[in-house]
Amino acid sequence: MTKDRGFEIVTRFKDAGIKLPSRGTAHAAGYDIRAAEDTEIPGDGTIKLVPTGIKAYMPHDNVLFLVNRSSGPYKRGLVLPNSVGVIDADYYNNEKNEGEIFVQLQSISGKTVDVKKGDRIVQAIFVPFLLADNDRAGGLRHGGFGSTGDN
Repeated sequence: MTKDRGFEIVTRFKDAGIKLPSRGTAHAAGYDIRAAEDTEIPGDGTIKLVPTGIKAYMPHDNVLFLVNRSSGPYKRGLVLPNSVGVIDADYYNNEKNEGEIFVQLQSISGKTVDVKKGDRIVQAIFVPFLLADNDRAGGLRHGGFGSTGDN
């Protein structure tokens, strides 16, 4: 069977009881991604990186978008401060962290929010994308979170 797109558990969480992302219903677009460990999100607006223990593989012309779950802001006061997380195909198995997906979370409630291991924290949606005719991108990825430069 050929692997096209999906999720795997990273080595450091292989024996930690991590669940692979899943969709809630047959027609849902998003896969629910869970926290891999307990993380406290301070109520002062500090942004925390929450490990998921998973990595995603996909064709080179796909991207994985991480978006808020509808219950995140409304029920828990948690948002993605970057609005949408972008996981590129070449993030998978990168040399820095094996492609582990981390989720930026921020409390907008003014209260500290305790995220527990196994809590659903974000939705992940695979999307194909197009390139411009004059695209000349090159180079190789060496990590994540700004690994392609500051400018």
